[in-house]
Amino acid sequence: MFTPKGKFGWYELMTSDTEAAGKFYSSVVGWSTRNVGNADMPYTTFNVGDAGVAGMLAMPQHIAWVGYIHVDDVDAHIPKIVEAGGKLWRPATDVPGMLRFAVMSDPQGAPFVVFTSNPAMPTPADPPKPPTPGTIGWHELYAADMESAFDFYNKMFGWTKVNDMDMGPMGVYRIFDQGDNQPMGSGGMMTKSPQIPSPAWGFYIQVDSVEAAVERVNAGGGKVLMGPHEVPGGSWIIQGVDPQGANFALVSSGK
Repeated sequence: MFTPKGKFGWYELMTSDTEAAGKFYSSVVGWSTRNVGNADMPYTTFNVGDAGVAGMLAMPQHIAWVGYIHVDDVDAHIPKIVEAGGKLWRPATDVPGMLRFAVMSDPQGAPFVVFTSNPAMPTPADPPKPPTPGTIGWHELYAADMESAFDFYNKMFGWTKVNDMDMGPMGVYRIFDQGDNQPMGSGGMMTKSPQIPSPAWGFYIQVDSVEAAVERVNAGGGKVLMGPHEVPGGSWIIQGVDPQGANFALVSSGK
């Protein structure tokens, strides 16, 4: 879960049925699942090999994926985010031996989590990285206003602009870098369409083949909402909704 400051380092699915969701994503993505919580705090990790890449917990009232952004000091960062227009939804809380986190949203309402990892937390010597199947290959923000959203994340986490892509009637798509210095960036953001009810983050999970994954999505009771669709750079994507109602996205290097 450790990641340098200002980067997404963990992803969490809040769902109504953890057992069913675990089977769905294991089939579609190839993750294995591991129960790491206890009776008082059940928690499941999604894993690539022995490395955890995401987690899952039962929260029927908020069915969605959320991303965790690493900061040096959660308690010091909370007032900065609030002063910039963000909102605190859950005060800083410790997960003993693992991390300290707070649930927040940006000034336009897109939720995210800030966290500081515990230095004693064990981490894999060679954690999997994109485009390894099961890793998160892209981060996408659907903002109420892209320009002001980018300004917020730039000031709070140091993200920088890579370039802008003109999407015609859909507006500008801004590719940003979290400090990875990748030529294609770490993710993108855009002003959302009216069909998207509220600002939100989306996360693209790497798979070997999006086309093959579509069959697994359908067989598992999910629904493909968009794609397969080729994007600049040659990758292929789909966006969908899982059987419990959480939006998700997949990406592969080829179709």
